[in-house]
Amino acid sequence: MAQGFYSASDDVVELNPSNFNQEVLQSDSLWLIEFYAPWCGHCQSLTADWKKTATALKGIVKVGAVDADQHNSLGGQYSVRGFPTIKIFGANKNKPDDYQGGRNSQAIVDGALNALHTLVKDRMSGRSGGSDYSRQSGGGGGGGGGSKKDVVELTDDNFDRLVLNSGEVWLVEFFAPWCGHCKSLEPEWAAAASAVKEQTKDKVHLGAVDATVHQGLASRYGIRGFPTIKIFKKGEEPEDYQGGRTRGDIIAGALDLFSDNAAPPELLEILNADVLKKTCDDYQLCVIAVLPHILDTGAAGRNGYLEVMMKMAEKYKKKMWGWLWTEAGVQMDLEASLGIGGFGYPAMAAINARKMKFALLKGSFSETGIHEFLRDLSVGRGSTATVGGGALPNINAVEAWDGKDGELPVEDDYDLSDVDLDDNFGKDEL
Repeated sequence: MAQGFYSASDDVVELNPSNFNQEVLQSDSLWLIEFYAPWCGHCQSLTADWKKTATALKGIVKVGAVDADQHNSLGGQYSVRGFPTIKIFGANKNKPDDYQGGRNSQAIVDGALNALHTLVKDRMSGRSGGSDYSRQSGGGGGGGGGSKKDVVELTDDNFDRLVLNSGEVWLVEFFAPWCGHCKSLEPEWAAAASAVKEQTKDKVHLGAVDATVHQGLASRYGIRGFPTIKIFKKGEEPEDYQGGRTRGDIIAGALDLFSDNAAPPELLEILNADVLKKTCDDYQLCVIAVLPHILDTGAAGRNGYLEVMMKMAEKYKKKMWGWLWTEAGVQMDLEASLGIGGFGYPAMAAINARKMKFALLKGSFSETGIHEFLRDLSVGRGSTATVGGGALPNINAVEAWDGKDGELPVEDDYDLSDVDLDDNFGKDEL
């Protein structure tokens, strides 16, 4: 039982890496699952409604809970970044939907019944929505060699080209079709491959080698038992994978490899609407800084602010957030929608474009202040508000900063030599 949140007398099913596969992924039932942390105040507030929801839906929809603070591999597998997160596991258990409704029992029950209605309609129309992760059978009708979709089948002929010359990170399983442990790993490896491909934007790959067929590869890498998993990184000797063999463990290991080897995300100036939309659509959060006018800071001052942002982007690159900046007064609609209000620069906001919610940096625009702000966001703390207008604002198309100090506008010079000034100019006439 997780810190007393739920007990055996409740109708909420407590889920963990040991029972998640059997209870949820292999189930035909619709599941509503809360990912929570025991220290999270919002999670504590939700507990009574979650129990009430489970009782109301008993025998209709399964209601579960995962302590994602304790079982962070499960949270990582399903991209849980804040608490509580509620996901609906419907027809395709490998791609759950985010629950976006209210956090009271009535709203949650209504959302579950709507999802159940959709599931039944899909089944009636013949759309099962099932998993795409089945692997091709290997020689001898056994364990499997490669994936119809996301596990790359590796051979003596393509291994060097795809793995060694790619410059990307690979996790490669060496298996034998007759191996029982390989058969057990098969669905975990396939499901992990799809999740890793999506979460790393196809920068980390999972492959499989039938070592009984491609004996040259097995010999080259000293394979003595099955399954053996090796990690291949650019310019380095392969190393043995030492992590767990569940899909959650494999995904967590792959994401760690990705973040360790990935460049920090690019820090982009908001030059047009496409830059803002693509960044905020592609990432769970887009972090936006509004920096003082160049005349107020000069190039050195602005570069100092940008350097702080880049350090934070590096520090939080595992989160795979987007990072943007603009100059004060250039994107006034954006500032208004975030309540920045034309003063107090530099300012920073983080937007969740899916929910159209944002949070503002209240502390200092420094490594410490921004770290505290982002740390609270990453664990579901901090206050949020709705983006003004409920949508991304209009963005002006502007020229990129040239990296130089600003220049005051040049006033037009007036030639007064041709102006006929009356000697009595300025005197009052009687």
